[in-house]
Amino acid sequence: MTTTPETRPFRFGVVAAQAPTGAAWSDLAHRVESAGYDTLVMPDNVSFGHAVFPALAAAAAVTTRLHVGTYVLANDFRHPVQVAKESATLSVLAGGRFELGLGAGRPDSARENAMLGLGFDPPGVRVDRLVESIGIIKRLLAGETVTVDGPHHRAVEASVLPYGTEPQQVPILIAGGGPRMLRIAGEHADVAALGIPFSAEEPEALAAIDHVRSADRPAPELNMNLMAVGETVPRYLAGRLDPAALAAKGAVGVVTGSAEEMADQLRERRERLGVSYVLVGDELMEAFAPVVGVLAGS
Repeated sequence: MTTTPETRPFRFGVVAAQAPTGAAWSDLAHRVESAGYDTLVMPDNVSFGHAVFPALAAAAAVTTRLHVGTYVLANDFRHPVQVAKESATLSVLAGGRFELGLGAGRPDSARENAMLGLGFDPPGVRVDRLVESIGIIKRLLAGETVTVDGPHHRAVEASVLPYGTEPQQVPILIAGGGPRMLRIAGEHADVAALGIPFSAEEPEALAAIDHVRSADRPAPELNMNLMAVGETVPRYLAGRLDPAALAAKGAVGVVTGSAEEMADQLRERRERLGVSYVLVGDELMEAFAPVVGVLAGS
């Protein structure tokens, strides 16, 4: 049977940015893996959280099954040849357990771009640059030697795989909320991360998914974040988010009830929407672990 978004097995992951010590970070990676999660992923910031590539390498080094990934790299921060080099290295060191998440930059990223001495171009320009980067990165990971003189990036005879290293099969996740970014995810990604509000209801989610599926290729795996698990919400949303009220309205970014009831809600969303890859922040990982236990491998 051909695999479709509706029939993909569930995957579950944790989003984390930092820990106070190396030992604490290693412990977090162990706990994520031991709880049955499939991935540990990190956001990409200059001023907040740890640097993604060394932190993910450290997490991979102390785990055996857990995949690690970026969620997501801000494309403006690095030249695509550098991204490909870092990705190939981490893929090798992690035994193929690295997943590369890419994005055009959050709408509020101007301050972080300025820290790096970078301007902050209009969205259309940043998206164009991301598409150019994706093409370069894919070619380099496939083992090609790349020379480009594009509108946004230049490279002369670039290659990133050391002698004797096989091409790296690095899954690419693309995150987006607008129609164009969602279509680009459908065209280029292995995983499409739906950047829709956690309060979005099913019609809004379906509209976003339709953009992803408009591409003339097999649909990618679909990913969403949860912002409430039962009554548990991230600290920064405490007192500002009512999970029960959101659930009553049909918000797709929350699950409520017992572990079995929450599992049923995710099964129904997978059937109706095709969403099979679900992430929670590290503050929610303990509350969500029983649901992972119910659904893991299904």
